[in-house]
Amino acid sequence: FMFLHREESSEVPTGPSAQQHQTHLDSIFMLLEENILTFVKNELQKIQKVVSSDYPECLEKEDEEVLDEEQRRFREEFEKISVHFLRRMKQEELAECLQSRLHAADCQRELKSNLKKKFQCVFEGIAKAGNPTLLNEIYTELYITEGGTAEVNQEHEVRQIETASRRPARPETTIRQEDLLKASAGGEEPIRTVMTKGVAGIGKTVLTQKFTLDWAEDKDHQDIQFT
Repeated sequence: FMFLHREESSEVPTGPSAQQHQTHLDSIFMLLEENILTFVKNELQKIQKVVSSDYPECLEKEDEEVLDEEQRRFREEFEKISVHFLRRMKQEELAECLQSRLHAADCQRELKSNLKKKFQCVFEGIAKAGNPTLLNEIYTELYITEGGTAEVNQEHEVRQIETASRRPARPETTIRQEDLLKASAGGEEPIRTVMTKGVAGIGKTVLTQKFTLDWAEDKDHQDIQFT
């Protein structure tokens, strides 16, 4: 039989150096604990906002600090851990609420990213063949008036003109692009759909693109969850 003797690793500290090594480890892990606790505390505050009564304002990315991919993954994993612990605590309703709203926030973020890519440029001249230009650089405010109904009119065009000519003229109410989906004074129900009318080429399509782009870029309409 041949016996092999295992040599002691020279990397294992002994004597006073072992104590120094342990002290060094203790300080590192104390600092690690502080960092983890700070991270957990900050993330729990954000999560509490998500399930609070002021939702959906919490989706406005109160911190949309620029997160790199690694930081985003850390946050997503912590959110999953939080849902898991809420379920262990028998807080099923809160767990479902948190999971649902976090999913909505993810969908909103992805939608805004896609809409920015889609609408940030318009083509001057022939669509898709002209020169792409930044919408924010060429957009000019339109003169928009409020009125009309949401009903589909089945009457013949001539009959519509005759009917309209007999109606008493009513004062026009101008409205800004930012206020298109805001309820008028005294209105009870929130406005969810707007139909634009006007002569061809006046800018109706560009108006709706600008409205959507402002929302996607967090410049306006942040009371709207999805558009």
